[in-house]
Amino acid sequence: MKSCFLMVILSLSFIASPVANAGSHKTWANISDLTAVTLAGTALVLPAVKDDWEGIREAAYSLGTAEAISLLGKAVVHEERPDHSDNNSFPSGHSAIAFASATTMYKRYGWEAGLPAYALATLTASARVAAKKHHWYDAAIGAAMGSASGWFFTDAFNNKVQLVPWADGKGAGIEATIAW
Repeated sequence: MKSCFLMVILSLSFIASPVANAGSHKTWANISDLTAVTLAGTALVLPAVKDDWEGIREAAYSLGTAEAISLLGKAVVHEERPDHSDNNSFPSGHSAIAFASATTMYKRYGWEAGLPAYALATLTASARVAAKKHHWYDAAIGAAMGSASGWFFTDAFNNKVQLVPWADGKGAGIEATIAW
């Protein structure tokens, strides 16, 4: 739990300074980039720190699905961004990734990891709107898609039973480890 707490504190410290000075649309865009990447990285690194290979797989599926659905939505809808820069407003990919990460951490490791992650995910979505990259509903739909992806692919962490897939040049299989 200490490693989880330290990772959250470190993530928040990277974000605190730009948020305090945010005034321009560009600054909000930078904040949303930073928070989305921080959350995705944390969702993938936290299981590695805990030797939770199933957690890495679940996070990768959650994030990959959220991003794929987001890109599909952009390809189909073609909604103009509020800043008129292009037609990729709907849905917010940043929000989808942020909320997929937060939901994965919440479902896998509980509220201690999930609560700060949801706070950063909310900041990500809000920053996308403040940066004029998305309408509020683009961010909300992205958040819902990411959350659904996280809920669908993630199970609660149980360190008593681990299933780890393996493959090498001679074969492949699943290694089971049981602790009591």
